Amino acid sequence: MRTNFMFSLLALFVLTFGQTALCAPKFRVLHAFTGGNDGGTLWGSLLVGNRGNVFGTTYYGGLYGGGTVFELTPGTGGAWTLADLHDFCSQSGCADGSSSTAGMIFDTAGNLYGTTKLGGAYERGTVLELTPEGETWDENVLYSFTQDGVAAPYAGVVMDPSGNLFGTGGGWAYELSSGFGGWTLTGLHIFTGEKGDGSGPLAGVILDPTGNLYGTTEHGGSSNRCGGGCGTVYRLHPMPDGSWKETILHDFQDQGDGSFPGVGALARDKVGNLYGTASSGTIFQLSPGAHGGWKFTVLDTISGEPAAGVVIGKAGELYGTTIAGGKCCGTVYKLSRGSKGKWKLTTLHTFLGFDGAQPDANLVLDGKGNLYGTTATGGAGGYGVAFEVTP
Repeated sequence: MRTNFMFSLLALFVLTFGQTALCAPKFRVLHAFTGGNDGGTLWGSLLVGNRGNVFGTTYYGGLYGGGTVFELTPGTGGAWTLADLHDFCSQSGCADGSSSTAGMIFDTAGNLYGTTKLGGAYERGTVLELTPEGETWDENVLYSFTQDGVAAPYAGVVMDPSGNLFGTGGGWAYELSSGFGGWTLTGLHIFTGEKGDGSGPLAGVILDPTGNLYGTTEHGGSSNRCGGGCGTVYRLHPMPDGSWKETILHDFQDQGDGSFPGVGALARDKVGNLYGTASSGTIFQLSPGAHGGWKFTVLDTISGEPAAGVVIGKAGELYGTTIAGGKCCGTVYKLSRGSKGKWKLTTLHTFLGFDGAQPDANLVLDGKGNLYGTTATGGAGGYGVAFEVTP
């Protein structure tokens, strides 16, 4: 009887452990950056290509010290190969950009677009295009930001169906459009922080199907609880005369709703709900109402400073990161819908430093539901990692 009991107990343990292991999220480092020729310090999101490859940028390192644009390609046995697509110049007076803090986007032809925070003709950053030419990529600086107005963009750009680019930088939301004389920059809105307006639009913008832009500001708004305002969520709507109208969708008050939206862009679902985070620890939803109003809901609170925004999974679940928390160095989390309107928060991975630290950028999803992200520091080389999580 004892032998049968022990066999049954062992079988139950193996079955339970096996099921748990199979269901547990899988984490792996795709590349640990050294700060040398491979670059280092990843502030921006990755971009998933159509062959399972991913693209990204580094702030430091590369051949000239000004960072890189890279591609990671999966191979056999789970190994990933790093290819250096472009090395940014870091010297004063170099027309090339330098030190990118943003991810890249594709156009329909497979060209890459992004921004740099420094460098360019006026040392105030650039908007750039990388075009594949056989085995190499050619860089074209579309625009160099000047000393006045829009400058030093932290965020990347988004593209509308006509090929116009939109982004934020230097306190502005801007549009970059192509014409016969090159690319023209138009300032759409300057965030002044006055009369309830936001200030500090570090996060990039997103587009809806009708051409509206949505984003957040880290400061500004009407609250006097945060010193300079607790931040806002805004919409920019194109008007018939070519101007853009700003509407504040939410004005953070640091009274249960959070404060200081971070550097991560908002996410929008198919019915127009917006999702985001505030660095003070809230994960929120904004839902459009029937008469133009918006309903703000805190879905959950989380420690560890969720500076990045969230990405939406196929079942409506949300995935994001915190730059601290866990045991030391940040987390990857999942927020899923539960019963009776409740949301359940699950930690998918806790960073320990050797596997990366300070995941600052939005995660991205591939078609199979795998998550890809970056960390600014940590890893075997000390200069951040690119990673994958299979939920």
